[in-house]
Amino acid sequence: MVAERNRGAGGHRFTPKYNRMSRKASSTVIGTYSTSFSLATKMLGKRERQDIRNLYAMVRIADEIVDGTAAEAGCTDAQVRELLDHYEQLVLLAPTMPFHPDPVLHAYAGTVRRCGIEEDHVRAFFRSMRRDLTQSTYDHDALDEYVYGSAEVIGLMCLSIFLAGREVTAADRATMTSGARSLGAAFQKINFLRDLAEDTGQLGRTYFDELDGHALTEPVKHKLLDDIDDDVADARLSIPLLPGAARAGVLAATNLFADLSERLRATPAERVAVTRVRVPGPKKAVIAGRAAVSAARMARMGRMGRGAHAS
Repeated sequence: MVAERNRGAGGHRFTPKYNRMSRKASSTVIGTYSTSFSLATKMLGKRERQDIRNLYAMVRIADEIVDGTAAEAGCTDAQVRELLDHYEQLVLLAPTMPFHPDPVLHAYAGTVRRCGIEEDHVRAFFRSMRRDLTQSTYDHDALDEYVYGSAEVIGLMCLSIFLAGREVTAADRATMTSGARSLGAAFQKINFLRDLAEDTGQLGRTYFDELDGHALTEPVKHKLLDDIDDDVADARLSIPLLPGAARAGVLAATNLFADLSERLRATPAERVAVTRVRVPGPKKAVIAGRAAVSAARMARMGRMGRGAHAS
């Protein structure tokens, strides 16, 4: 009855405040869990920044369900599976509802509606999350399938956010789609290598087939990093095509992970296997600043190219 009266009264008394709170909740998630991505999102346009934060928060919560937080809180394996199944259904249903009592899902749902994030991508993500509950080793084909759902579709969802309301050519979209998938794969695989001690020692997972029953060696480490660097190189081809509001943030994130790759390459394999290599905070700030300059240069070159074409 109260809801009916408020709908008929006109105006917006309650939703603006709830929307602001929901956006802040999502922003808190990314600020708590990832200094690198939090820094990169600050370089995005205002709309893109908030939508990426909304997407990240949903993905992060699903990740926490399967990556030990729920188990550490006392949930059994069966309860963790139930939590993930239930959360997937909430996530899929959220965009159909104008209001959601979960602030993160309320903000995420608005992003889906604005940006046209595809349900198939969301389902693929949860399929990979579900594999973490039952599968501890991966051959190359299984890893490709896992990485598609756990990371490549995240890149595709980010691309949906960046291109929302914009018209691009089919050729440019194909290049950006390939770049989004490659960048997502690179981020995921470099995290696997950086988090080797935690994944193997605490979670009992071995994502790289080369390490199933074997210690990390220098040749294997360099082989894995060569594959990661190839993905990064492919992703770089698409960055100049991105809208200006997205370009600096994506370039900053790319360069942060490229720097991490270099640090892993310079760290002895036996150290990589037992410690978590990081990019220091001051170095991250330098990388972000340089990315802003490079992105501005790309924009100028793009305008010059269009001018030359017009003449």
